Amino acid sequence: MIKKILIANRGEIAVRILRACKDLGIQTVAIHSTADADAMHVRLADESVCVGPPPPRESYLNIPSVISAACVSGADAIHPGFGFLSENSTFAHMVEEHQLIFIGPKADHIAMMGDKITAKKTFSKFGLPTVPGSDGAVSNITKALKVADEIGYPLMIKAAGGGGGRGMKVAKSKTDFAEAYETARREAGISFGNDQVYLEKYFTNPRHIEFQIMADKFGNAVHLGERDCSLQRRNQKVWEETLSSALSPDFRDEFGRKVAESVGQLGYLGVGTLEFLYEEGRLYFIEMNTRIQVEHPITEMITGVDIVREQILIANGDRLSLSQEDVKFQGHAIECRINAENSETFIPSAGTVVNYHCPGGPGVRIDSALYDGCKVPPYYDSLIAKLIVYANDRDQCLARIRRALREYVIDGIDTLIPLHLKLVCHPDVIAGHFDIHFLEREFETGTDL
Repeated sequence: MIKKILIANRGEIAVRILRACKDLGIQTVAIHSTADADAMHVRLADESVCVGPPPPRESYLNIPSVISAACVSGADAIHPGFGFLSENSTFAHMVEEHQLIFIGPKADHIAMMGDKITAKKTFSKFGLPTVPGSDGAVSNITKALKVADEIGYPLMIKAAGGGGGRGMKVAKSKTDFAEAYETARREAGISFGNDQVYLEKYFTNPRHIEFQIMADKFGNAVHLGERDCSLQRRNQKVWEETLSSALSPDFRDEFGRKVAESVGQLGYLGVGTLEFLYEEGRLYFIEMNTRIQVEHPITEMITGVDIVREQILIANGDRLSLSQEDVKFQGHAIECRINAENSETFIPSAGTVVNYHCPGGPGVRIDSALYDGCKVPPYYDSLIAKLIVYANDRDQCLARIRRALREYVIDGIDTLIPLHLKLVCHPDVIAGHFDIHFLEREFETGTDL
């Protein structure tokens, strides 16, 4: 059994992983930058190692420092969480080369799914429908214009080696295609060191739906249902829920099994998420995330499965603890991402948290690393907490979310709590009538959410 895990991350996900380790009786090592010396994950870990100064490239993204910390502390495994090095195939390879266990998929699969073009081709071969688009990268504007004419406008230009909304541009017509193409390539090169882009059909009013999967080394693979992540801004998720009202139980079962079978055919190991666009009754594969997702807690709430625990046990060489027939969906769950951002301008907010008070009561869960007096540094992602609420049905879930948001106090910095309070009272959100462009439309039209 894995005896000691180094957690190569920070914030709420580091705390989440720590808790799973404690439940399994596994010792923990926290890494931290000098800016995070007093962070919650450092306080809770059995031991900690400073890996560098505040800038991520000098600390949390510094592969030699992270691996050295694991070796010095005597850890026998590394959990990357999400973000930072979690989808870095070079890092996964180096972890294995140092005789350490990487708690994640095989490095080759990380690299394969990191290339969005290869990912689409792979799952297309397994029978999953993909978004119509270019057959690979389009390397110059002349070729790109020709392919664009074949696909038709509007269309999306996307970075082949990226994600998170960077290197993505929409061309509504041939007139603005060249500028969008060059901008996407430039952003892709800066953000990912790879300026290759590909083209996809642009859906007018799609929902963003993803399936959570788990697979072990014995060829067993299951899905844990879908999450609806359609409420997002600039391709960054703001609110997620499960199950989606867009899918019927029969469709979910049939399509989910196809997803799990595809992952099994791939020989995938660990947990992951396949993401789709949904429009007019059809799902289209767009990418796979080879890591734990920010929104995994809502799936845990409706299935009773501790996904991080399963992730660790799979890495330990164990079989999945459940079959597809064992997976039961009960109730409804919603997650609100609480970012340290102004709820109107979305400008990041750093500072010291004061008067911190968490909501509670039935069905309310908070995943966070905040505490009264803690400092939110300006160097990292603005996600500081996740409010997760569970109830028997969606209406009751929305009622609990309203209550919990009104109880939640985080003074000293700006947060997205005011935005979520508006969303949870919006008639279209209440009715479940939204798509990935909902927030953009509301802000562009100046609608008072």
